[in-house]
Amino acid sequence: MTTGFSSNSCRFADYFVICGLDTETGLEPDELSALCQYITASKVRDGAGRMSVSEDEGENFEQSPLRRTFKSKVLAHYPENVEWSPFDQDAVGMLCMPKGLSFRTQADPRDPQFHSFIITREDGSRCYGFALTFYERVTSAQICSAMQTLYHMHNAERRHGLSLARLRRLDSYDIARDTLYVSKCVCLMAPLAFPHACRQALEQLHRAVSAPRPPPLPLESYVYNVLYEVPLPPAGRSLRFSGVYGPIVCQRPGPAELPLFDFPLRDVLELLGVENLLQLFTCALLEIQILLYSQHYQRLMTVAESVTALMFPFQWQHVYVPILPASLLHFLDAPVPYLMGLHSNGQDERSHLELPQEANLCFVDIDNHLVELPEDLPQFPNKLEFVQEISEVLLALGVAPEGRPHPCEGVAERGTRPTSESDKRNGNLGGGSALDSHLLRENETIARLQALVRRTGVSMERVEVKDRASSKKDLKVQCDEEELKKHQFNVHVREVFANRFTQMFADYEVFVIQPSQDKEAWFTNREQMHNFDKASFLSDQPEPYLPFLSRFLETQMFASFIDSKILCHDEEDKEHTLRVFDARVDKIRMLNVRTPTLRTSMYQKCTNIQEAEKAIEMRVSKIDHTALHPHLLDMKIGQGRYEPGFFPNMQADVLSSGPTTNKWAKRSAPAQWRRKDRQKQHAEHLYLDNDQREKYIQEARTLGTMIRQPKLSNLSPSVIAQTNWKFVEGLLKECRNKTKRMLVEKMGREAVELGHGEVSITGVEENTLIASLCDLLERIWSHGLQVKQGKSALWSHLLHYQESKEKKDATPASVGPPGLIQDLTERRKSDAGLAMPPLKVSLIQDIRHIQNIGEIKTDVGKARAWVRLSMEKKLLSRHLKQLLYDHELTKKLYKRYAFLRCDDEKEQFLYHLLSFNAVDYFCFTNVFTTIMMPYHVLVVPSKKLGGSMFTANPWLCVAGELSETVVLQVPKNTLEITFECQNLGKLTTVQMGHDNAGLYAKWLVECVVVRNEITGHAYKFPCGRWLGKGVDDGSLERILVGELTTPSAENEERPCRTPPMQQSPGMIRRFVTISPSSKPKLNTGQIQEGVGEAINGIVKHFHKPEKERGSLTLLLCGEFGLVWALEQVFQHGFKSPRLFKNVFIWDFLEKAQAYFESPEQREMAQDENWQTRVRNFCRFMRAINSSTRNIGKDGKFQMLVCLGARDHLLHHWIALLADCPIMGQMYEDSSLIKDHTLVNSLIRVLQTLQEFNINLEASLVKGIGI
Repeated sequence: MTTGFSSNSCRFADYFVICGLDTETGLEPDELSALCQYITASKVRDGAGRMSVSEDEGENFEQSPLRRTFKSKVLAHYPENVEWSPFDQDAVGMLCMPKGLSFRTQADPRDPQFHSFIITREDGSRCYGFALTFYERVTSAQICSAMQTLYHMHNAERRHGLSLARLRRLDSYDIARDTLYVSKCVCLMAPLAFPHACRQALEQLHRAVSAPRPPPLPLESYVYNVLYEVPLPPAGRSLRFSGVYGPIVCQRPGPAELPLFDFPLRDVLELLGVENLLQLFTCALLEIQILLYSQHYQRLMTVAESVTALMFPFQWQHVYVPILPASLLHFLDAPVPYLMGLHSNGQDERSHLELPQEANLCFVDIDNHLVELPEDLPQFPNKLEFVQEISEVLLALGVAPEGRPHPCEGVAERGTRPTSESDKRNGNLGGGSALDSHLLRENETIARLQALVRRTGVSMERVEVKDRASSKKDLKVQCDEEELKKHQFNVHVREVFANRFTQMFADYEVFVIQPSQDKEAWFTNREQMHNFDKASFLSDQPEPYLPFLSRFLETQMFASFIDSKILCHDEEDKEHTLRVFDARVDKIRMLNVRTPTLRTSMYQKCTNIQEAEKAIEMRVSKIDHTALHPHLLDMKIGQGRYEPGFFPNMQADVLSSGPTTNKWAKRSAPAQWRRKDRQKQHAEHLYLDNDQREKYIQEARTLGTMIRQPKLSNLSPSVIAQTNWKFVEGLLKECRNKTKRMLVEKMGREAVELGHGEVSITGVEENTLIASLCDLLERIWSHGLQVKQGKSALWSHLLHYQESKEKKDATPASVGPPGLIQDLTERRKSDAGLAMPPLKVSLIQDIRHIQNIGEIKTDVGKARAWVRLSMEKKLLSRHLKQLLYDHELTKKLYKRYAFLRCDDEKEQFLYHLLSFNAVDYFCFTNVFTTIMMPYHVLVVPSKKLGGSMFTANPWLCVAGELSETVVLQVPKNTLEITFECQNLGKLTTVQMGHDNAGLYAKWLVECVVVRNEITGHAYKFPCGRWLGKGVDDGSLERILVGELTTPSAENEERPCRTPPMQQSPGMIRRFVTISPSSKPKLNTGQIQEGVGEAINGIVKHFHKPEKERGSLTLLLCGEFGLVWALEQVFQHGFKSPRLFKNVFIWDFLEKAQAYFESPEQREMAQDENWQTRVRNFCRFMRAINSSTRNIGKDGKFQMLVCLGARDHLLHHWIALLADCPIMGQMYEDSSLIKDHTLVNSLIRVLQTLQEFNINLEASLVKGIGI
């Protein structure tokens, strides 16, 4: 996609370049390319376990001289230099002939090959190159004899064991018999991408030198014309200029249209198919590393440009090298997001291709119709409907949605076309008929699409493609028919893609946070600022969109898009893409009747294809501008002659500068063209009108990554080292930014201090941030690897460490390092006598835990699970420090320049990770919900009445947010059990009781402690109550609510800033009459405040997104929860009971029930509402009393409150009880329940619960059938 081009140019082309063999320097081996070939060949041999190359398999590194790589040179370029686009000789030379010179004989195919390339400068501006490579006969006798000598040497080395006939069958060259040809390249460098026009111009120039008759004018006239006399077409206009043999037409979109894109999207869809293209598109949007792989350079460029063009209005912000020269293969080691293209020789299989990192890589084998995706790739929103819409468009244009392999573009590029059998991967079909119904039926994805498309009335068996030419007979087109079809196809597909983003981000402006401070301060704090309200935006989105959108909002491309929105206050300032996108968004808002901020997941198809198509047809039916025709130049007699079949070096004196009177060169263009040029500056270059904005753009580009684009030149060891050093700095900066972002989101306080209100992190967002941290760790561990093993570099390192430690531990005398033994910390003195032994801190043990999880099948998945587990245990920094302090292993696995061997940066990196210990993550527990987990339970009896005489058999049942256990029997002697069950999630309650057996079945329990043996999370469930008949409230079982305990004394000094879970009310809610004076007595104001806080907690709970709500049980039954608050209401003014007689709230409720059910009361005439309330109250009381559970009187009161809250009856019952005559017998006159004003206030507060659907945990209402 054309963005960021050099805006000062108004010429169609800046340079004309000739590359090829420099006969003066002779044959020079391309050492870097040869080294890369050697390394690749060695890896293929080693990987397949072949230590020597057998005769039948041919050669790998020891290539025959005709197949070796030799250096090409830029032989000439015209003009010498232009101020707005300095000539980069190294980069142009590399990309014109990425694999250097190649030689052929008359027996080899020598068809010309066209490819385009792009050079991205360090400031982000781009220029395009269009190269035509052809073969010329070698006329230099020295070169021919040098080649012959090389063959003699080569054959002498190979002669051992080979017959003469076999030698002749191999590639050979005989100076007496064969004609030697060498590749040569002509290239146009241009500010904008017009591949079709440039290809025509170059092919016509080549035809002129290879034709038997010379062209009408010297070649210099045509080159001069295209360099100096052909202008860039203005936005929204078309232009015609003359080639050697015919006119060439190009056109450019208008200010309201999608940006310029002239590559054939049809080829991409035929090569990959809709399904694969959409997966690749999703990877690009999420800034995943992408490697394209093909035998054809032009395919690499076309696919790369197509994917980035389809991203409109977003732009790829990272390393972008669609064609990676052979000498730059070390750049695949880059630990940053990239989009690169790698040339294939057509012989190596994918399995032999060793890539530095594959944990987060999207590998696209273009020629074989194959896309390999990273794990956990979220689905693009509305994917099925989107695929259907694109498929309908393709079918209408005569292209099969599943794609089909292209025939080879030139026989010179050798490679076999995949068979239909081998090409059925990823839901794509190849070979045979594109719409073979039998194959369609075999393939599920296509079958689904077929059914969808049939419903629209289009037949899949025979697609009737409308003949556009016949339907538009009046339209006289000035360009060739194929070119028009390409433009129409492009605009159809691009509009469908653009419409998706317009629909998804129709309301994005509402969530943009404009900076409150001045620009300079904003630039300074740019990395810390939130410029988009992500949480609010995501809360408005349909649920299925969230996995994709939460990751997309974290990308650099989205951040840059929002930054440019903030920077551009008026229309004139806006970049072209932003202006076009905002205009489309405004149009959607006007058309849509829905509320601006209300999102809908209803799929809305693209409606403006016709309009865009019409604009193109108008431009090509009437050409707006015609350039000057080529003419004779002021050349000396004898200049301009050349030998047929050889492309000459041009006359530098006539091509070095343009005409002095040329209006394009002197900028005396008409006002309209100047205006168009200004729009062009906004459209396709990040042109900024002041220093501050220029400074910002440069900083924003390097945000998170210190290197944006490799410099394709001067590849000395020092430059490579400097590049690697930039990578190390970039990784450290990215680590710092990521850890800070995660902590700010998790804690919220810093964000509030920055003036962004209350920040809450959603589960989806937290998951996204942790996934991106895992990706960063994989990139750090992949940087500078000596030998790659497996897809995850981090997991591979952990396994090497495990292996080395287990070997050491196997030797009897060895003693493990201190970190492996135990992290013993003293228990708090206030804790009970019985103590649960602390978990051993062991890196090896945590690796084994992950290895034992059968559900995780891949190395990448295991590495991510290990990172999540370490974060949850607050051991990530400690474990990685232990791993990296095995210097011997690190040296063995990593090269000297690797990040993990840069000591200062490594220390800072571990320090940043240490900051995660300040917050509680449940990123392992919440993600791996189906795995089996071991739990350890310890029952702590009272110190004073330890229960040594206790004769009953205790049991318990543990419940968490995900599930609960069956009833577990506890041995009465040990009071400890370990059990394994499916992940319970965060633990919420423990039901505990005994069977009342034996002589002394009374038990005073202090607390229960339950620990997850994998994550180390320990939950304490306070009790402080008796279990037994005739003691306390007579309960044989209790429901205890837990809190997460702090694991060590070290953490107690620096308390966690995440609010702790609420604890069980058992310690506070003692029975009323044991010692009335010891309880803190609350006044009516404090009780009202307590009720208000409890209700507020529940209301806030329901206003959070469903997945982020946590446990409602804690808010109902925990400390200062609703049950506790209503207990305070009923205990206030409760009359002191008689001596030695315990009276509970439940006693009062039972008396009230007896009163309501008495015959006298039934005879009294009351209104229907009152009677309904009484019936409900009595029904619930009877159900709880008749339950088989022995939960005691306080347990029954808790159950009644929970059921009343669930069925929205609490406020009715309070009104009933306040008017009940029993009140007078059991409450003093000063009690809260007798004050009508306070009771009415209480009823109003309780009524707020009516709008919420309260679902109770099964443990709270077990045994109740209502």
